[in-house]
Amino acid sequence: MRIFKNKLFHKWATKEGLTDQSLRQAIEEMEKGLFDANLGGHVYKKRIGIQGRGKRGGVRTLIAFKQGDKAFFVYGFAKNQQANLTTNELQTLKQLAKELLGYREPALRTAIQVGKLIEV
Repeated sequence: MRIFKNKLFHKWATKEGLTDQSLRQAIEEMEKGLFDANLGGHVYKKRIGIQGRGKRGGVRTLIAFKQGDKAFFVYGFAKNQQANLTTNELQTLKQLAKELLGYREPALRTAIQVGKLIEV
């Protein structure tokens, strides 16, 4: 399983104190079927605990995820920042998930080289 995060997510995660280890652990849990919501179109919501706050006081992440293949952390937010996605936001995330999960090795390499994606 390869795990990636986009540039915007990386900046946000760094500010929140979210480590790559906690991202890897979250994907391991997802591979076991442990996630908060399947939003359809390979988009999942997953709570991740932050050191000293646990999952309840942690953050919410939106992940483009395909079992046994790839995972892309695309968006994150604190529980008190945002409750639900709008229909348009969800549609956009589903389109993004389809695009990202369709990337083959040359496209992944290019995205990493130009700084659009960071491999966890």
